[in-house]
Amino acid sequence: MILINTLIVISAYCSMEMVAWLTHKFVMHGLLWSLHRDHHKKDTYGFFEHNDFFFLIFAIPGILGLLWGMQNDYNFLFWIGLGITFYGFSYFFIHDIFIHQRFNLLRNSDTQYFKAIRRAHKIHHKHLGKEDGECFGMLWVPLKYFKKQNPE
Repeated sequence: MILINTLIVISAYCSMEMVAWLTHKFVMHGLLWSLHRDHHKKDTYGFFEHNDFFFLIFAIPGILGLLWGMQNDYNFLFWIGLGITFYGFSYFFIHDIFIHQRFNLLRNSDTQYFKAIRRAHKIHHKHLGKEDGECFGMLWVPLKYFKKQNPE
Protein backbone atom coordinates (compact mmCIF):
# COMPACT_ATOMS: atom_id res chain seq x y z
CA MET A 1 0.00 0.00 0.00
CA ILE A 2 2.93 2.36 0.71
CA LEU A 3 4.18 1.93 -2.86
CA ILE A 4 0.75 2.69 -4.33
CA ASN A 5 0.31 5.77 -2.14
CA THR A 6 3.81 6.98 -3.05
CA LEU A 7 3.04 6.53 -6.75
CA ILE A 8 -0.21 8.48 -6.34
CA VAL A 9 1.68 11.35 -4.66
CA ILE A 10 4.35 11.38 -7.39
CA SER A 11 1.73 11.21 -10.16
CA ALA A 12 -0.29 14.05 -8.64
CA TYR A 13 2.89 16.12 -8.21
CA CYS A 14 4.00 15.58 -11.81
CA SER A 15 0.50 16.18 -13.15
CA MET A 16 0.46 19.56 -11.46
CA GLU A 17 3.23 20.78 -13.77
CA MET A 18 0.86 20.21 -16.70
CA VAL A 19 -2.03 21.82 -14.79
CA ALA A 20 0.20 24.79 -13.91
CA TRP A 21 1.35 25.17 -17.54
CA LEU A 22 -2.20 25.03 -18.93
CA THR A 23 -3.57 27.36 -16.25
CA HIS A 24 -0.72 29.82 -16.71
CA LYS A 25 -1.12 29.92 -20.49
CA PHE A 26 -4.90 29.89 -20.83
CA VAL A 27 -6.22 31.31 -17.55
CA MET A 28 -3.52 33.63 -16.21
CA HIS A 29 -2.68 34.94 -19.68
CA GLY A 30 -6.35 34.74 -20.68
CA LEU A 31 -9.54 35.04 -18.69
CA LEU A 32 -7.86 36.11 -15.41
CA TRP A 33 -5.12 38.33 -16.88
CA SER A 34 -6.41 41.11 -14.60
CA LEU A 35 -5.02 39.16 -11.61
CA HIS A 36 -1.77 38.16 -13.31
CA ARG A 37 -0.91 41.47 -15.06
CA ASP A 38 0.83 43.07 -12.11
CA HIS A 39 3.22 40.13 -11.93
CA HIS A 40 4.55 41.12 -15.37
CA LYS A 41 4.35 44.90 -15.12
CA LYS A 42 5.43 45.36 -11.52
CA ASP A 43 2.97 48.22 -11.02
CA THR A 44 2.27 47.17 -7.44
CA TYR A 45 3.53 48.77 -4.31
CA GLY A 46 4.32 46.48 -1.44
CA PHE A 47 5.06 42.83 -0.92
CA PHE A 48 1.88 41.26 -2.32
CA GLU A 49 0.58 41.19 -5.91
CA HIS A 50 -2.89 40.45 -7.27
CA ASN A 51 -1.19 37.41 -8.80
CA ASP A 52 -0.83 35.97 -5.29
CA PHE A 53 -4.54 35.12 -5.35
CA PHE A 54 -3.60 32.20 -7.60
CA PHE A 55 -1.96 30.64 -4.54
CA LEU A 56 -5.43 30.30 -3.02
CA ILE A 57 -6.94 29.03 -6.25
CA PHE A 58 -4.29 26.30 -6.52
CA ALA A 59 -4.36 25.48 -2.80
CA ILE A 60 -8.08 24.67 -2.69
CA PRO A 61 -7.91 21.30 -4.54
CA GLY A 62 -4.97 20.19 -2.40
CA ILE A 63 -6.70 21.15 0.83
CA LEU A 64 -9.96 19.49 -0.22
CA GLY A 65 -8.12 16.31 -1.21
CA LEU A 66 -6.35 16.20 2.14
CA LEU A 67 -9.56 16.83 4.09
CA TRP A 68 -11.80 14.42 2.17
CA GLY A 69 -9.07 11.79 2.14
CA MET A 70 -8.55 12.02 5.91
CA GLN A 71 -12.29 11.71 6.49
CA ASN A 72 -12.32 8.49 4.48
CA ASP A 73 -9.49 6.55 6.13
CA TYR A 74 -6.73 8.24 4.13
CA ASN A 75 -8.01 7.09 0.77
CA PHE A 76 -6.50 8.07 -2.59
CA LEU A 77 -7.85 11.64 -2.33
CA PHE A 78 -5.52 12.28 0.61
CA TRP A 79 -2.50 11.18 -1.40
CA ILE A 80 -3.55 13.25 -4.42
CA GLY A 81 -3.99 16.24 -2.12
CA LEU A 82 -0.55 15.59 -0.67
CA GLY A 83 1.02 15.56 -4.16
CA ILE A 84 -0.75 18.83 -5.03
CA THR A 85 0.40 20.37 -1.76
CA PHE A 86 4.02 19.28 -2.32
CA TYR A 87 3.87 20.85 -5.79
CA GLY A 88 2.54 24.06 -4.23
CA PHE A 89 5.49 24.16 -1.84
CA SER A 90 7.87 23.53 -4.75
CA TYR A 91 6.24 26.26 -6.80
CA PHE A 92 6.52 28.75 -3.96
CA PHE A 93 10.12 27.80 -3.32
CA ILE A 94 11.22 27.91 -6.97
CA HIS A 95 9.08 30.77 -8.26
CA ASP A 96 8.77 33.17 -5.35
CA ILE A 97 11.95 32.50 -3.38
CA PHE A 98 14.47 31.39 -6.01
CA ILE A 99 13.39 33.16 -9.22
CA HIS A 100 11.77 36.38 -7.99
CA GLN A 101 13.81 36.64 -4.78
CA ARG A 102 10.87 37.69 -2.63
CA PHE A 103 12.99 36.53 0.28
CA ASN A 104 16.72 36.98 0.51
CA LEU A 105 17.65 33.34 -0.07
CA LEU A 106 19.40 31.30 -2.77
CA ARG A 107 20.79 34.28 -4.67
CA ASN A 108 23.95 32.48 -5.79
CA SER A 109 22.71 29.02 -6.84
CA ASP A 110 24.98 27.90 -9.62
CA THR A 111 23.59 24.63 -11.03
CA GLN A 112 22.74 24.29 -14.73
CA TYR A 113 19.16 23.39 -13.91
CA PHE A 114 18.56 26.47 -11.76
CA LYS A 115 20.23 28.72 -14.35
CA ALA A 116 17.95 27.22 -17.03
CA ILE A 117 14.87 27.87 -14.88
CA ARG A 118 15.92 31.51 -14.44
CA ARG A 119 16.62 31.93 -18.18
CA ALA A 120 13.25 30.49 -19.17
CA HIS A 121 11.41 32.63 -16.64
CA LYS A 122 13.27 35.75 -17.78
CA ILE A 123 12.15 35.02 -21.35
CA HIS A 124 8.58 34.58 -20.08
CA HIS A 125 8.69 37.98 -18.36
CA LYS A 126 10.16 39.84 -21.32
CA HIS A 127 6.59 39.88 -22.68
CA LEU A 128 4.71 42.53 -20.72
CA GLY A 129 1.34 41.79 -22.29
CA LYS A 130 -0.74 38.65 -22.14
CA GLU A 131 0.00 37.77 -25.77
CA ASP A 132 3.14 36.21 -27.26
CA GLY A 133 4.15 34.51 -24.03
CA GLU A 134 6.37 31.45 -23.77
CA CYS A 135 7.78 29.21 -21.04
CA PHE A 136 4.62 28.79 -18.99
CA GLY A 137 5.80 25.90 -16.83
CA MET A 138 7.88 25.95 -13.70
CA LEU A 139 9.86 22.76 -13.21
CA TRP A 140 10.01 21.43 -16.79
CA VAL A 141 12.46 23.63 -18.70
CA PRO A 142 12.94 23.29 -22.47
CA LEU A 143 16.44 22.08 -23.35
CA LYS A 144 17.33 25.26 -25.23
CA TYR A 145 17.52 27.13 -21.90
CA PHE A 146 20.35 24.92 -20.73
CA LYS A 147 22.62 26.36 -23.44
CA LYS A 148 25.00 29.12 -22.43
CA GLN A 149 24.27 31.50 -25.32
CA ASN A 150 20.89 32.50 -23.84
CA PRO A 151 21.07 35.72 -21.80
CA GLU A 152 20.67 35.42 -18.05
